[in-house]
Amino acid sequence: MKINLEAMSLKELKELQGQVGKAIASYEGRKKQEAILALEEKARSMGFTLGELVAAAPTRKRKPARAKYANPADSNETWTGRGRKPRWVEAALKAGKSLGDLLI
Repeated sequence: MKINLEAMSLKELKELQGQVGKAIASYEGRKKQEAILALEEKARSMGFTLGELVAAAPTRKRKPARAKYANPADSNETWTGRGRKPRWVEAALKAGKSLGDLLI
């Protein structure tokens, strides 16, 4: 099926866009439902329910990291050493300080 998009008005294109969006959502919903049914069947064949397996799945929660470094100019600004360096750390390093100088 070919659609001549060039011949369509803006209103027709927007209607088509809405229909395509609904069709995609419907397709994804059907595929998810099929996957859930397949997983439930597999769990049942092993003597479990899908809910039991999902509830038993271990979840790893990280504690918030403690700050290791503090801004000498403002002790309220701290950094754990994880992730991107804050601007004040970059500035201190450019000024010749080391991370050891910023330790709490």
